[in-house]
Amino acid sequence: MFPAGERAETVASLDRHLPEQSDPWTLDGSFYVDIDNEQTGCLFSDWDPEDVAILEAAIGHHPAWAVQIDISGRIDGTAEVHQMIALLLEHGGVATDDYTTHPWILPEILSGAVIDGLRFFDFRGYHELSRRPGRS
Repeated sequence: MFPAGERAETVASLDRHLPEQSDPWTLDGSFYVDIDNEQTGCLFSDWDPEDVAILEAAIGHHPAWAVQIDISGRIDGTAEVHQMIALLLEHGGVATDDYTTHPWILPEILSGAVIDGLRFFDFRGYHELSRRPGRS
């Protein structure tokens, strides 16, 4: 996720809303939030150049950091992801997921908009589409 504003603002918001553990932040031992940095981390290391270009066009610049959310397979995580997205994108920015190349804005996520046959964080829909003949 690429929130609008400064990194320090995002860190302060995460500290307020997930005070149990910070940097990385956790929720119930199954939901992990971290900030990745292009200079010292792995941000964009596994991205295709055209996907980076799509992101840059959506936000108007090349971001140097992002919030990354990892979810244990022990939970669904949909509600938690939507809660975190609403918190961190309330002042703008975009979110990406593992299922589409579309940079999602908060109104699209909250409305359940469908892009290329999928909603944001639509792992169920993605797996259904991938099972159809002719899809890989």
